Amino acid sequence: MQSAILQPIPQHGIYLCLDKLPEIPLSQAIHCVQQLELSAEHVLGLGASLIPAGSTAAIDVFPAMAGPGVTVPSTQTDLWIWLRGEEPGPLAIEAQLMVSELSECFDLIQQTQAFKHGSGRDLTGYEDGTENPEGDDAVAAAFAANKGEGLDGSSCVAVQQWVHDLASFSMHSQDQKDNMIGRHLSDNTEFDAPASAHVKRTAQEQFTPEAFVVRRSMPWAESSEAGLMFIAFGHSTLAFEQQMRRMAGLDDGIVDALFRFTRPVTGGYFWCPPRSGDAFDWRAVAIGD
Repeated sequence: MQSAILQPIPQHGIYLCLDKLPEIPLSQAIHCVQQLELSAEHVLGLGASLIPAGSTAAIDVFPAMAGPGVTVPSTQTDLWIWLRGEEPGPLAIEAQLMVSELSECFDLIQQTQAFKHGSGRDLTGYEDGTENPEGDDAVAAAFAANKGEGLDGSSCVAVQQWVHDLASFSMHSQDQKDNMIGRHLSDNTEFDAPASAHVKRTAQEQFTPEAFVVRRSMPWAESSEAGLMFIAFGHSTLAFEQQMRRMAGLDDGIVDALFRFTRPVTGGYFWCPPRSGDAFDWRAVAIGD
C-alpha cells in the first residue's frame, strides 16, 4: 500500500493533474511514470485511460452528475500526484522538477497548492474528516484486499476541487452555518440538524453497503478564490459515489446544504498502485519493471 494515504495531513501539499500527450504510446507513458523517483511521503494515481486493456487493475472515469439546481462536473485526467511536505518551498521545487521529468510524455493540466488550516479544518472553520475510520477500519476502507497479486494494497481515490463563497457563508448566522454542516462549530458535536445538513447527507453507516472512505482533504487558496481539495480514498469508488449522489439530491431530491456556499469544479478517479518500500507493484497494469 502507499503508506502516505494513512499518514496525517501534512502542513503543505501540491496536487498535479497531467494528461498523456496524444502522440505518445501508452507503453511509453507508463514507462515514464515508472521512472519517477517518488518519495514514500507522496501518493500517485492512474486514470482509466492510463491502464492498459487486459489489465487486472481497473478504475472508472469520474461520472458527471446533475441534481436539482446543482452540477458535479467530470474533468478526468490521466495521472494524479499528491506531493506532501512540511515546507512549501521544497515542494514547489519538487513539483517543477517532476513536471519537467514527465514532460516528454505528459502535459500538466492543473497544479494546485494546498495547506493545513489550524488543526485540520476547512476554511469555514469546521473540522474536516471527523468521521474518518481509524486503525484497521481505515485500512479496510481505503485498500483492496483478497483481490490477488498486484491488486491487494491498491486504493481508489476521488479527487475534487471545491470553490467556496466564503463571503456568502460569512453572512449566515452561526445557527444557520451549523445547520448547513450538521455540527456545532464550538465543539464539533452532531445535533438534530435538517435533512439537508452535510452530516446527514453523508452519514457513512446509512448506506447499503456502508460507505466508509478515508478523507485526506486540504484547503487551497489562489488569487481571489479559495476552497477545499476533497480527497477520498476507498477500496473502490462505490462509497464515494454513493455519498456524492446523495449530496446532489439524486436519491431523494434533497440537495446537500454545502451547495449553498460551495461547488465542485473538477472531478477525477484514480487507481493508486500498491507499494512496498520504495517500489511500486505494477503487476496489475500488465507492464514490466
